[in-house]
Amino acid sequence: MAIRRKKVEPQKKDPGPQLRINNQIRAKEVRLVGDNVTQGIYPIQQARRIAEEQELDLVEIAANAEPPVCRVLDYQKYLYQQKKKAKEIKANQTQIQVKEVRFGPQTDDHDYNFKLKHAIGFLEEGNKVKASVFFRGRSIMFKDQGELLLLRFASELESYAIVEQMPTMEGKRMGMVFSPKKGIVKKKSSGSNPADVEAQKKKEKGPERTSAETPANEVGTDSEGDE
Repeated sequence: MAIRRKKVEPQKKDPGPQLRINNQIRAKEVRLVGDNVTQGIYPIQQARRIAEEQELDLVEIAANAEPPVCRVLDYQKYLYQQKKKAKEIKANQTQIQVKEVRFGPQTDDHDYNFKLKHAIGFLEEGNKVKASVFFRGRSIMFKDQGELLLLRFASELESYAIVEQMPTMEGKRMGMVFSPKKGIVKKKSSGSNPADVEAQKKKEKGPERTSAETPANEVGTDSEGDE
């Protein structure tokens, strides 16, 4: 006996919420709005005919109104504009990252100040900062010293950040998390020449740093604090 296999339909990508247009509109009459029509209530056949005469679509924009509200427009162009607007909104949204600044329990003042400057820069960009003190071998004896270093760091960042997490031990490291205060985040200029933006950054940060320094997501610790 032959086994009949059930035909599997290919899954369609969800296009997201769609508006009813043209023959999809079920109402017997609709209210037309917009600059390109005489506004008022029309039988659905007449409303469709008005759209056809302009070689446009009848689009239902408020289905729950009584009667439903429609516009006469180019629906494909409308969808394109909505998609473009959504992309622009997403591009302009601030993406918050967590940048880590690493110390050893006996970090000297020069290294400390260098990393403090980095942390301020991260906060001004709108990022969170995680300050971590790494303990290696017998340096765990200096746990209290590591905590004091983090609390000093918090005091130095008082004008730029709020403390999101107090010093907490995580294995062989102690961490503290900061969030930028409102008003300290510098606005990014849109549409600027990349070369001009880079020049402005160098001007704000001062002399160019050597390749031995690491201005990445992780600002490295001194040799004593490395794992």
